[in-house]
Amino acid sequence: MGAVALLAGCSTAGPTAPSSSSPAASSPSATTAPATALACPEPGSASDAVKVTGGSADAAPKVTFPTPTSVKTTERTTVEAGTGATVKQGDSVSLAYTMYDARTGKQLDSRGWSKDGRVVFPVDATQVLPGFAESIVCTKPGERVAAVIPSAKAFGDAGSKQIPVKGGDSIVFVAQIVSVTPTKATGAVKDLPAGFPTVTLAGDGKPTVKIPATAAPKKLEIADAKVGTGATVKEGDTVTVQYQGVLWRTGKVFDQSWGRGPTSFATTQVVPGFGKALVGQKVGSQVVAIIPPDQGYGKTGSQDGSIKGTDTMVFVIDVLATARTTGS
Repeated sequence: MGAVALLAGCSTAGPTAPSSSSPAASSPSATTAPATALACPEPGSASDAVKVTGGSADAAPKVTFPTPTSVKTTERTTVEAGTGATVKQGDSVSLAYTMYDARTGKQLDSRGWSKDGRVVFPVDATQVLPGFAESIVCTKPGERVAAVIPSAKAFGDAGSKQIPVKGGDSIVFVAQIVSVTPTKATGAVKDLPAGFPTVTLAGDGKPTVKIPATAAPKKLEIADAKVGTGATVKEGDTVTVQYQGVLWRTGKVFDQSWGRGPTSFATTQVVPGFGKALVGQKVGSQVVAIIPPDQGYGKTGSQDGSIKGTDTMVFVIDVLATARTTGS
């Protein structure tokens, strides 16, 4: 399978490259928002029958279960207990996982079983399929779980050709929860250079940007507002961020993750200036990028017309996590 982050798919990712589509939904991505809050699944006979042995957070375990297996509601059994704060709906969680077709026993996907390859998973059924979000909600860091997810909360009657899995098949999902990802940058504060916009942060980290009364720079300008100490973002990594985009021309916000929660995408799946602002940053940093048209949406502007071909964009980006996208 291609190396696509677990959460990739239908979440709103603002600065996507104009020449490419959103990340392929080869893993559990959502198509509709849940009508109700996520439930904390109970163990059942199907999840209890999933045997998980060996392995660690850095090595995938051996998983066996009877086939065919099918469930009507999500079941989850704790294999190893965790400690600390309970994962809530809306959190983003660093984890490793393997999933299987419950009918055939075939492994469908496995990733995150290394320190530099963790998956950052939004516990949010608007970004991932409901059954996968249910599998993680109410867990704790360090916990290992085995869940069995009904097709109605996974790939449905249509299944997925890309994975592939047939319509109607339940899914076995084994996950190791590593940590809860912060929702804002936590690095040391640093003054922005002269000529940059002023950035003021609310208590939750949401920025307010004031554009200076000067002409926009002609070249890409990147500066740190906070300096983190975590892993360094490399070209091609899948990076989890909070971001806000403001037009220099109007001073108005045209897109942001604030209010939706952290979002993830590869550095190669965003406009050039946004990707350059990410590469080389350390997790925990906040970076401010002034992106001229040639490093943004080009002379044609955005497809919806909200960003003109002459518009310079300002992004405030909180770098929350990064993961290699080659291998599992």
